[in-house]
Amino acid sequence: MPDVSLAQQTGLRDLKKNTPFMYLLAAKIISRFGDSIDSIAYSWMVYLLTGSKVLMGTLFAINFVPGILFSLFTGVLVDRWNPKLIVMIADASRGFVVIITGLLYWQGILQPWHLFMFTFINSTFECFATPAEMSLVPRILPKHHLLRGNSFSSTSARIAELAGLAAAGALIGFVGVSGALIIDGLTFIISALLISCVAVPADPTSQSNTLSTQPTTYFEEFKIGFKFITAHKLLLIIMCVATFVNLCLTPFNVLNTVYVKELLHAGPIGLSILGVSLITGMIVSGLWLSIKGSSFKKSSLIVCGFIILGVNYALLFIPVTFPIYPLYSAAIFSFGMGIAVPLVSTPTATYLLEVTPKEMLGRVGSLFNMVCTCAIPVGSLLAGIIAEYIPVHMLYFVLGSILMIPAIYLVRQKDFMNI
Repeated sequence: MPDVSLAQQTGLRDLKKNTPFMYLLAAKIISRFGDSIDSIAYSWMVYLLTGSKVLMGTLFAINFVPGILFSLFTGVLVDRWNPKLIVMIADASRGFVVIITGLLYWQGILQPWHLFMFTFINSTFECFATPAEMSLVPRILPKHHLLRGNSFSSTSARIAELAGLAAAGALIGFVGVSGALIIDGLTFIISALLISCVAVPADPTSQSNTLSTQPTTYFEEFKIGFKFITAHKLLLIIMCVATFVNLCLTPFNVLNTVYVKELLHAGPIGLSILGVSLITGMIVSGLWLSIKGSSFKKSSLIVCGFIILGVNYALLFIPVTFPIYPLYSAAIFSFGMGIAVPLVSTPTATYLLEVTPKEMLGRVGSLFNMVCTCAIPVGSLLAGIIAEYIPVHMLYFVLGSILMIPAIYLVRQKDFMNI
């Protein structure tokens, strides 16, 4: 036991000594802090500007359109170009777009069509930034530090999100919506500056292999990435399961306001309490993973995560059916869901990084994310239709129960249980 504890402490110390990783981590923390401010300031601005819930929902859907349309292309381009430069340009560009949005709103000349255009542009930049950042991580971290590094990074990002949510209300009250958006834009620009300080070690072997085998056309490169996923049985299974989970979880994101307002009879503060509980659970789970996660198989963590997620999701019907301190009991189950999310997502992301060649991470990561993202707009549409006939808390119960299916399926896959 002392040896294990010493190894874990040494691993965390090695992460802190890895200067490129710490710069990347700092950039992620700052941008996530800005994202949390944006999530409140932007939605509040849209509501004040349009007064339309339909437009708010449409803008939410627009966020995912570039990911579905362009991920097939961005992955190959990320593998061809410098991923560090891509993240820098994407973050800086997103920062300037958000600042322009804030300035237009401040001057009273922002129109709804601006919102659609800016949302589409920023989501497109994110299509490049996400696989590029994914490609950077295994270039600056050794393989045996990937799980701990991903856990540490995810936990830090969650803490930053929590801090952003806590600061957003006061910030909007102090500097207004436009000022909050400008501050959010500046966090992206600071993130780009920090990324510029990341020194990416050269990988001569990977470069020589890439030069000797690199296809001559875009479609040949795309086919290689597609064939890699389809030929890798475990990766294909994990991708399909992740897509199924996204489909089941989307109603929680779409209908949570209805759940809080109409069933728990709470206001915006109640929604904030559930959100803080969810993120707090993610932080606790992420911290545990960063310290103890390496002692367990990734498969065991993922299966346990599915079970915990499904149980707590289903139990959200209890605060409505047995309304004894309903908001606080719902917060407990939201906390449980937060505990489960890193148990599923962090080992999955780590496995993807471990088995994918570095020169293919861009296209493989983009394909993986694109397939998983496709489930979100489908889930949103189905959630709205089904909620007209089934009470939200019962829908949560049904979907939480269905989430047990991936756990049962994965346990029966011997190859998966060995990872």
